Amino acid sequence: ALGAQRTGLVIVDEIHGFATVGAGPLAPPAEDPAIRRMVAETDRLARDFSTRHWPILAFLDTHEPGKPEPPYPPHCEAGTGHEHLVPELAWLEHDPHAALVRKDCINGFIGAIQPDGANRLVHWVNHHRLEALLTEMTR
Repeated sequence: ALGAQRTGLVIVDEIHGFATVGAGPLAPPAEDPAIRRMVAETDRLARDFSTRHWPILAFLDTHEPGKPEPPYPPHCEAGTGHEHLVPELAWLEHDPHAALVRKDCINGFIGAIQPDGANRLVHWVNHHRLEALLTEMTR
């Protein structure tokens, strides 16, 4: 059962550049019911976690302008707005139970490594003594 173990919610890249119509080359070209359902379910889960004071981590794909990430076209570049959470999840930016981690690669674990070698994901899991992670992605 959810919450039977110390549980955290990980949200992966529910940002404009991947989920907002027309927000860049990897965003949907037209309204997509599956994306709308995913965002609505993520919002529901995140609000439940926040109400229960359970930890939330949101990865935000954020790239340095002009730095390629083959095989993908330039996307989610810092300063474009495409790297920000979709409006339904923007409240997480101010939620005390949420940690936002900007990453510049497809792998969240690697993207969470800081210049000093520390890993923000590992720190988050250890800090909250998590035993289970609920990861919300497109289903």
